[in-house]
Amino acid sequence: MAVESTARMRIPETMRAWALFGPGDLRPVRKPVPRPGPAEVLVKIEAVAICGTDLEILRKGLPAMIEGGSPFNGEHVIGHEYVGTVAALGPAVDEFDVGDRVVVEIHAGCGRCERCRHGAYTSCLNYSYRAKGHRANGFTTDGGFAEYAVNHVNTVFPLPDHIPFDEATLVVTAGTSIYGLDVLGGLIAGESLLVIGPGPIGLMTVACGKALGAEVILAGTREARLRLGRELGADHVVNVRDQPLVEAVRTLTPRGLGVDLVMECSGAPEAVNQAVHCAKRGGRICLAAFSNDLVALDAAHLVRNNLYLYGIRGEGHGATKRGLALMAQGKISGRPFITHRFALDDLPRAIETFEKRIDDAIKVVVTP
Repeated sequence: MAVESTARMRIPETMRAWALFGPGDLRPVRKPVPRPGPAEVLVKIEAVAICGTDLEILRKGLPAMIEGGSPFNGEHVIGHEYVGTVAALGPAVDEFDVGDRVVVEIHAGCGRCERCRHGAYTSCLNYSYRAKGHRANGFTTDGGFAEYAVNHVNTVFPLPDHIPFDEATLVVTAGTSIYGLDVLGGLIAGESLLVIGPGPIGLMTVACGKALGAEVILAGTREARLRLGRELGADHVVNVRDQPLVEAVRTLTPRGLGVDLVMECSGAPEAVNQAVHCAKRGGRICLAAFSNDLVALDAAHLVRNNLYLYGIRGEGHGATKRGLALMAQGKISGRPFITHRFALDDLPRAIETFEKRIDDAIKVVVTP
């Protein structure tokens, strides 16, 4: 049975979704289609990409517990890199119309804590407290491995018609890259940028860095990924299996001084210290990935050389909107990243393909 929404689109009572029943135990279920409340829209999901964080939640649980505890309850839906069509509007929502194509970002802070009031909503002090207004779709609220999802209006952006839905799933990845570049200074034209780790975020940082005028060095271990990095605009690539990273970077930079900026996207335990030694004096380093192990850090070198070390979470400071703008202008594209496509009903195979990097999977996109 279906009901008529106030916005004149027929919305079914239930939908297909995949829910967590235990670590690694993802099962197909039918759930009620959520209804948008004040300042919310209902999104009919058209495409969702798999992210490494999805696997972390699938295997280990949430980075911050949702109210009520574990997500392994047969209800929680993961998936956060999704795009779609507005299917219904909450009360007093007039920023969108039903039928609009949209891209979404993950985090909607509570709007009331000091972090949110300064625009740092991915560092919301009420993270996971839904009663106080915090939402992180796929993390603390249901996400995109389903046919519909509710988003706060602050996390929804119009998607131009010329950008295909599958390619638009990379906008959130671009948002994370741009957020990292923000904390490194934002206006980076003419500066040198080292990107460590040619995963999706690292490769997108190459593309965004070039779009913003940086000279980019990409470092990693997989030749196919390094080749793609060159295609995305990297001026130099370093295979760290062949040459020590710090030595290579010193060779590639004027007077052997190192780079202005470093984005560490690999999460390798040794990469943080390598990043510190690759930066020139007064340089800035952003960690966009992390190791599950404690890492060694040459703090004396950090202090003596007046280096700045930052960490970022997600796609904050409105960076998703700016990533979308770069894609709309043709300065970056999601097309080179997408290696595999699956239907929603085939989600376990899609996840296996991504997790095991079958056929060198980079981005795996799922469509309902």
